[in-house]
Amino acid sequence: MSPNGEAFLLKPDAPEGPTRFPQARSVPTSSRTIYVSGIASILPDGTVAGAVDGQIPDARVQTSTILETIDTIIKGASNGKGGIANLIDAVVYLTEMERDYACMNEEWNKVFASRSVAPARATIGVKSLPDARFVVEIKGVAVVEE
Repeated sequence: MSPNGEAFLLKPDAPEGPTRFPQARSVPTSSRTIYVSGIASILPDGTVAGAVDGQIPDARVQTSTILETIDTIIKGASNGKGGIANLIDAVVYLTEMERDYACMNEEWNKVFASRSVAPARATIGVKSLPDARFVVEIKGVAVVEE
């Protein structure tokens, strides 16, 4: 079983396709649940990854940075017992769905190589995020065995 439980696929024999997530995940009951707040691409020095003055923010860079940050958060919250592989559910918010979905999804697929290990996911287009430099925000839930 994957660190984030077992994937449920409506059509397990269907090809992976460009988007990798299962329809649901089930997890063991002896796990700690970690709820990760909405994370943007803010770096430790306060700058925003993928944002350059006067240019459209880069959804690839922001997605990659956010997934790395979520990995660090889960590792910290689980005393090193878990990481991004323990994510069971995620919500991705995009300010420009048409422009940024494919870029976000490509970065997502670098982290989650198949539906069998990817968390359940929803991707939602929003009018704006708290800072105009943010084009991607991700929140999630992870489970880590005690």
